[in-house]
Amino acid sequence: MPICLTEKINMKHNERHKILNILDLYIMKKLLTTFFVAIGMIVLIVIMFDLSQKLDTFIENKAPLNKIIFNYYLNYIPYFVNLFGYLFFFIAVVFVTSRLAVRSEIVAILNGGISFARLLRPFIMTAFFVAVLGLLLTNLFLPQVNKNRLEFEKVYYRNPYRNNLMNIHIQKQKDKYVYVERFDNLRNVGYRFTEETFSNNTITKKIYADKIIYDSTTGCWDMQNCIIRTINGKYETMQREDVQKINLGLKPIEFNIGTVKVEELTYKELNDKIEKEKLKGSKLIRVLQVEKSQRLINPVAYIVLTIIGVSLSCRKTRGGMGLNLAFGIALAFTFILIMKITTVMATESDLYPALSLGIPIIIFFFVSLYLLKKAPK
Repeated sequence: MPICLTEKINMKHNERHKILNILDLYIMKKLLTTFFVAIGMIVLIVIMFDLSQKLDTFIENKAPLNKIIFNYYLNYIPYFVNLFGYLFFFIAVVFVTSRLAVRSEIVAILNGGISFARLLRPFIMTAFFVAVLGLLLTNLFLPQVNKNRLEFEKVYYRNPYRNNLMNIHIQKQKDKYVYVERFDNLRNVGYRFTEETFSNNTITKKIYADKIIYDSTTGCWDMQNCIIRTINGKYETMQREDVQKINLGLKPIEFNIGTVKVEELTYKELNDKIEKEKLKGSKLIRVLQVEKSQRLINPVAYIVLTIIGVSLSCRKTRGGMGLNLAFGIALAFTFILIMKITTVMATESDLYPALSLGIPIIIFFFVSLYLLKKAPK
């Protein structure tokens, strides 16, 4: 008899110290199911509205049906989900917690000796999993998805962008400068091209060309009517060529100053682009740094909003689940509004991007601590 009692005590002790028990798995399953169902329903509604607005343009531009489905909308879904993922997850948290509260399951759990912090654990673990998944998707998978989507829009929906900038200067390396008077991005042709090479603040080589044309097969540029001047102290040589290839180390898109699509860049490409733009002294540096900070900071919103959602919805109220959902959605949209404001601040002001973008996270973190303190124990 004492042996059986000891075994029961050990079983209960082991159950308490498991990483995931039945309660954890139950909450995580409910949370993920609700999250994906909410995403599916919202995405279907968004696609219907989007298609109704763009259908005439698709028909006018003769967009094939298979490309509309596979090249556009299948690539649009991950983009949209990533954009508002933390909002959908917050709604799922509020919905699941409210249902547990309405059924008095939270009261039973707390009366059973489980602390509120322990109850919060499966919610936090699920939020952390979704946040890490979003972080990986944003920096590795989504850039390729966005390329396909934007390429479709360029061909079948939006008018092609034409670069109207004049007198474009690019510092491609520490000692090399490139200039074009005008660049035609639709034909990938630059006019009045000059490349200057310096050594110890002294010019050592200068290349002129009436026109440069990008060769996509080789990745090089064809210079027409070019002059190559090589300067060595007092001595100078000059070479004239009708056509001459040159490897600039630049792609046509890099002449489209101010038109970089950050959503097409992986995290590594984003870092490389920042370094290149720093070398050029470009105004795009701020935009790229803001995008980088957003990708790293936004996943934290999943965890902060989860704490708020559980703390807010764990009490059984007269208004029931509907009141909790309404208040939760209002709070989430307030968070999104503050995020948009701080994004503009980070782009336009001299504030450090990570600090500026972290303001809403910090504010709502303190809100979460307050609600956590008021939650039933």
